[in-house]
Amino acid sequence: MEQSVDVCIIGGGAAGLFCAFHAARKGLSVIVLEHTDSVGKKIRISGGGRCNFTNYTVKPEHYISENPHFHKSALARYTSHDFISLVQSHHIPYHEKTLGQLFCDNSSKDIIAMLLHECSTVGVEIQTGVSISSIEKNEYFHIHTHTRDVISRTVVIACGGTAIPAMGASDFGLRIARQFGLKIIAPYPALVPLLWRSEDKHWSELAGLSVYVETSASSAHFKENMLFTHKGLSGPAILQISSYCKGKHPFFVNLSPNHDLAESLFNPQHRDQSLSTVLSFILPQRLAKNICALNNYQKPLKQYSKNEIEHIISQLTHWEITPNGTEGFAKAEVMGGGVSTDELSSKTMESKKVKGLYFIGEVVDVTGWLGGYNFQWAWSSAYAASEALV
Repeated sequence: MEQSVDVCIIGGGAAGLFCAFHAARKGLSVIVLEHTDSVGKKIRISGGGRCNFTNYTVKPEHYISENPHFHKSALARYTSHDFISLVQSHHIPYHEKTLGQLFCDNSSKDIIAMLLHECSTVGVEIQTGVSISSIEKNEYFHIHTHTRDVISRTVVIACGGTAIPAMGASDFGLRIARQFGLKIIAPYPALVPLLWRSEDKHWSELAGLSVYVETSASSAHFKENMLFTHKGLSGPAILQISSYCKGKHPFFVNLSPNHDLAESLFNPQHRDQSLSTVLSFILPQRLAKNICALNNYQKPLKQYSKNEIEHIISQLTHWEITPNGTEGFAKAEVMGGGVSTDELSSKTMESKKVKGLYFIGEVVDVTGWLGGYNFQWAWSSAYAASEALV
């Protein structure tokens, strides 16, 4: 059994569905092939079930790529405000949580329903539970599945990366890229919790404690919450910096980003108090006591020299941590790396080597920060590809 279409989109996630209805609006026949039993699975679980669908402020520097300029074109042509307008047209209530992050008031299912409505309105065919055995190209693409063969003039790879395999994530998109001779930037878990080295595992005593910090690595800085876990560190500040340290490079933590420690520790009124007592005014008490016990800081402040206090301040504001890896793709929000941007047109997302073959969304080497940026890349890259499809 064969079916002929203009556009075959592999993957029924955010990028795939978005590309599908934009392409179909142009009068093209479009089929979406999804290998799991339902579309939009990662949308459904994102943002704690409320989908952080974009961010008010989206800039190129909010993304990591071997080519820091590649994503500029797509992001400029379909902006976060364009997507917000679409959400508003469907009367989906939403709110800003923090730092420009936009979430559904009710459920991420609202975003899935919106995408499916747009697809149905323009006749997009969606097939779920489809196992693709191979893709070949002669004059047209031949997509061989367990139920039928699809013949298509163009193929859009929108099946994401390897993050969260429990949701059906796989390396299928990367395998197709390799099959057609495209270079891959080594994938890595991004936006992922970090693990302690054996010599740092005593910090696991603080598991469950959250503290507002600033994390930094190279030129990246993030002021958000950090969570101590039994295995290592998590929370937004850690997930953000994990994309830069990649589980092996050192990074720094400032435990008191909004408080002048020198002002408190050199304050004459605190001279007779212990360091632990003074730090407990600034840091969570459990953390303050743990730091002092670990370093044997038990004396009253007046018994520390100026140099000793300056050293303590440096310890607390420039805590250097070298992680022992990450919790892996199973716990990563997204995959870093992917199809090299050198292989794709930044305007259309089309392969430079294989006419009619497009890559969009997470499978491409463009990784956003936490906060709606990866969804915006899905919308923007999908739109760029859809505009080029004929």
